[in-house]
Amino acid sequence: MLVTALAPIAWGSTYVVTRQLLPADSPLWGGVLRALPAGLLVLLVARRLPRGQWWWRSLVLGVLNVGGFFVLVYIAGQRLPSGLAATVMSTSAISIMLFAWLLLHRRPRLAALLGALVGLVGVGILLGFDPAGVDGWGVAASLGAMVASSYGFVLTARWGSDVPALPMTAWQLLAGGIVLLPVAVIVEGAPPALTASSAVGFAYIAIIGTAVAYVAWFTGLRRLPAETVGIVGLLNPVTGVLLGVAIAGEVFGVVQAIGVALVLAGVAAGAVVRKRTDAAHAVHAVPRGRTAVERRRRPVTASVRTSSL
Repeated sequence: MLVTALAPIAWGSTYVVTRQLLPADSPLWGGVLRALPAGLLVLLVARRLPRGQWWWRSLVLGVLNVGGFFVLVYIAGQRLPSGLAATVMSTSAISIMLFAWLLLHRRPRLAALLGALVGLVGVGILLGFDPAGVDGWGVAASLGAMVASSYGFVLTARWGSDVPALPMTAWQLLAGGIVLLPVAVIVEGAPPALTASSAVGFAYIAIIGTAVAYVAWFTGLRRLPAETVGIVGLLNPVTGVLLGVAIAGEVFGVVQAIGVALVLAGVAAGAVVRKRTDAAHAVHAVPRGRTAVERRRRPVTASVRTSSL
């Protein structure tokens, strides 16, 4: 779970980087420069190309999780305060649960649902329930990114059980970047000229906010229940708000502190759900009439017998 938490924390930091360091009028090139370097970096480590149906699956997941997602997040990061952009995205906690229920037939546990609702109340408090002055297109872009990525993440969990996280991450990043590249050339023309600050920003987003974050996230999707992954994603707005305050001078007071506390309470509830789920699986894994110790001893005995044949 701690490894998975690296992803929303890294993603929460990208809003500040996008708003402060990257060019405002290049969302398509911003997605390309984020996806392709990260994909190539992960592919160099994974050293594995897709086979069979994973060619088209990578394309579908690349569009959902990378291509469309990166462009919409870039727009949201430019048009909204960092904390608000991350806050709107955090509604994926509920969205992931719903898609997992529909596609994976994994009915969310009541404790997980309550944890997500508590976290979303905290999100609402962080938002301040004050829509005045909020950019509508920025909110729409953030919600669109949330829906696309939630659906894509659940599809990844459904299709990717037999594929390691590293190659699956590389394939999606490269597919998303390749799809975006011709669109960026046609719509935005030449890539934006890099300054020292934008080069640092793109490097951070590509390496930390994408390569490292996506490997951590897809690893979590393979090992954790979907509801737990969704709740862990609530760390995204917390990071966005705190960094927005520390770097961009955004407002943080008692109300924001209460919101952050509720979000963290929701994440803690998700951790409890995961522990109970793991314990239940452990109990069901032991046959009736045989203790857990005997269950662990059985494979050793079998291996000894096999080696003596």
